Amino acid sequence: MSFDGFIFSINTGSTEPIYRQLVEQLRRRVASGQLVAGQEIPSVREVAQALAVHPMTISKAYSLLEAEGLLERRRGLAMRVAAQHSRAQPAADRIESLRPTLERAAAEAQQLEVPAKQALHLFDQILQQGGAK
Repeated sequence: MSFDGFIFSINTGSTEPIYRQLVEQLRRRVASGQLVAGQEIPSVREVAQALAVHPMTISKAYSLLEAEGLLERRRGLAMRVAAQHSRAQPAADRIESLRPTLERAAAEAQQLEVPAKQALHLFDQILQQGGAK
């Protein structure tokens, strides 16, 4: 779902809770510099309606990010990215944060006995298609 270029995607079939999916998406977008300090994020109501999920799910994600200092709440105004996130993390840090996801994918490929070359080809195709659908 897109809000003026702000895109959320959820996988309802995932074992990862929806609020956690949203938390991770916002963390990654701040880390990459796609979201910067002071940038407003869509309201709980807007996101809940667009994704057809309970508003408490979105509120939980936003509250967790506020508690860790990534977002800041302003009474009567939209939440926004906190001031300390004025620029993207270094590329090496962003690459390293991808490691756990790739380790899980590699383990699954091995368990399914998918040859490395085919797994890498699939990963390349997914990257070329723009990632998650």
